[in-house]
Amino acid sequence: MTGQTTTGSARCVLREMRWWDIDPVLELEKDLFPEDAWSRGMFWSELAHSRGAEANRRYVVAEDGGRIVGYAGLVASGGQGDVQTIAVARDHWGTGLGARLLTELLRAASAFECAEVMLECRVDNVRAQKLYERFGFEPIGFRRGYYQPGNVDAVVMRLSDPATSVNGVQGTEIHD
Repeated sequence: MTGQTTTGSARCVLREMRWWDIDPVLELEKDLFPEDAWSRGMFWSELAHSRGAEANRRYVVAEDGGRIVGYAGLVASGGQGDVQTIAVARDHWGTGLGARLLTELLRAASAFECAEVMLECRVDNVRAQKLYERFGFEPIGFRRGYYQPGNVDAVVMRLSDPATSVNGVQGTEIHD
């Protein structure tokens, strides 16, 4: 599960998110999503379902020199995965970290035996939409006013057969 890449002179490591990561993740969450940031309780609830025999969630963080610079989470149920969140610190945009986080979520979806993966993305987040399209996600609809309080619409995207996508996607290679 652990992966490394060089971003400048520092190394990024992906690992399982744990409860002690919630505070630094919240700082990043509030910086990146000021209007609709998740609460501490939301992260606690998600992590409560990510360990043990009945686990149906996978949350990871990316560390660069001890600093959390990204995180991502997926929930699986009934053969379907749902990307809950992916975030990358602004100073790590364009490094391939988003693709690495998404790859890890798709690996988890395969481990959970998901036949498809869904996600919602802000209609104004073109950078994220392009990343998802590289992995084979296709837009299938919209959710009007999904992101509150800003009343921003979401595009709903679906990926069929995440196992195939993880193994054959150009976006999984990291090029600095």
